[in-house]
Amino acid sequence: MVGLAAEKAGWGKELPPGHGMGIAAHRSFLTYAAAVVEASVGEGGAIRVEEAHLAFDCGTVVNRDRVLAQMEGAVIYGLSGALHGEITARDGKIVQGNFDDYPLLRINETPRTLGTWIVDSEAPPGGVGEPGVPPVAPALANALYAATGKRIRELPLGKAFSV
Repeated sequence: MVGLAAEKAGWGKELPPGHGMGIAAHRSFLTYAAAVVEASVGEGGAIRVEEAHLAFDCGTVVNRDRVLAQMEGAVIYGLSGALHGEITARDGKIVQGNFDDYPLLRINETPRTLGTWIVDSEAPPGGVGEPGVPPVAPALANALYAATGKRIRELPLGKAFSV
């Protein structure tokens, strides 16, 4: 499954300066997920996610379109958390109350290419909602490391490059 994500993303391809690829994998709810992200860091530290690929082994797939939609949403939600997600406190209380004040990825921030790949399996069905989210941020952090040589260890990732 990691191999599938890497293959579909073109792992090892020549990238322009300031670009990098990263990979990460995760298992939960009887499902395996692997993400490959290609990202770039531009002028002023602007992060751009060029491509994201997610491979999924969730056992027997009952509704293929629903699984693909969940996978695409997982990538967007994972990138939202990685790039914008920050929970802050003021006067001992959490500032963010709900999704109305928690920024999600905007359409102009989404990857130019978003590939989702399901591994055919006869295993019992597993989860398809949450398992795709966890590998996305680490894959992006690894891509940014490959692009810049700077290891980032806290979210949101954009803070590490803002000037």
